[in-house]
Formats: sequence, structure tokens, C-alpha cells
Amino acid sequence: MKSFKTDHREKKIISVANTRQKYLRVVLENIHDPHNVSAIFRTCDAAGVPKVSLIYTQEKFPKIGRKTSGSAFKWVERDKFTSVKDCFDDLHKDGFRIYASSLSEDSKNFYDLDFTERSAIVLGNEHRGVSEEAANLADEKFLIPMYGMVQSLNVSVAAAVILYEAVRQRSKKNLYQKSEYTVEELNKLIESWCKK
Repeated sequence: MKSFKTDHREKKIISVANTRQKYLRVVLENIHDPHNVSAIFRTCDAAGVPKVSLIYTQEKFPKIGRKTSGSAFKWVERDKFTSVKDCFDDLHKDGFRIYASSLSEDSKNFYDLDFTERSAIVLGNEHRGVSEEAANLADEKFLIPMYGMVQSLNVSVAAAVILYEAVRQRSKKNLYQKSEYTVEELNKLIESWCKK
């Protein structure tokens, strides 16, 4: 532990690190607006998501804004991919079940998904949605039920709605009360955060 940190800061770092949900992941595919990406990072931090996977095959990798993300980019790791298959293979190798947001007729209501298991939530481009490849390679497709004239939520709003359903489910099973990390992994995370 770094001695220059105050006791309060160290306690906060240890407390937050212990609630990180190792097996809850967000995947962003070709999100165009960097403000949306930054807002999603902010929600990920609040929900305890430790890492976001960024797949960019058509758009440029976004610059994550300090102001919009509320500095959440410091506390949420990111992987970069230029291939959907590479990203999904990586997630499957770690035992994640991949859920892709899609307005398809065969999409499940997201309230029917079990986010207490190893879950990766895929959100797509603001206009195009997830790619056909991502939808086909995902384990399940899902949608958020909507009852208005406009059949879409802003992607950062959708991320918040989905993640807080995951938080609700995981809280109910007390997953925020026990770390999903090994002692070694947790100590490494805390040490890295103390350097920030």
C-alpha cells in the first residue's frame, strides 16, 4: 500500500475494489459518440464493472473524456479489439455468457436473463445497433421492453438500465459482499489503484 494515501482514501480503495464484479463485463461495438462511451464507463464504475471490451471495426477508437466519465476511466480497465470473433473467443475462454442487445423478433426480454452468472453485455452502434456477426456469435439476444413511439433508448441510458438490473440481481445474491477475485488478484488491483 502506498503510504502517501490518506487512511480514508485507502479504505475507499479497498472497499470499492472488494465490490468489483469480476464476472460482469460490458462490450461496446463501434459506439460512435465518445460522450456515450464516457457515460457508459461512468455507469460501469458505479455498477462495479471492472472492465469494458471495445470492439472497433468501422469507427475510430473513442477518446474517453475525463469530464463525461467523471474520471471513471481511471478505475475501469479496457480491452481493445478489431474483431468481434477475437473478443467473443476471449470472453468464452473465460466462461462468459455473451448477451447482445438486439431488436430482433427472437430477442429475449432482458429481465428474463440471469446476470448473476458470468455475463458479458454487448451494446452496438447508436444507429446500426450490434453487427449481424455479433448477434449471431452471441449466446443470447435481448431487448429492453419499450412502450413509446420511438423504439430506442440512448445507448448510454440503455447501458444504465441493463447494468442496474444486473446490480439488482447480483445484490439479491449478495455478490457485492464477497469478492470474485482471488486474494492475489485483489491485492494487485488495490496496489495498482493506490498508484493512481
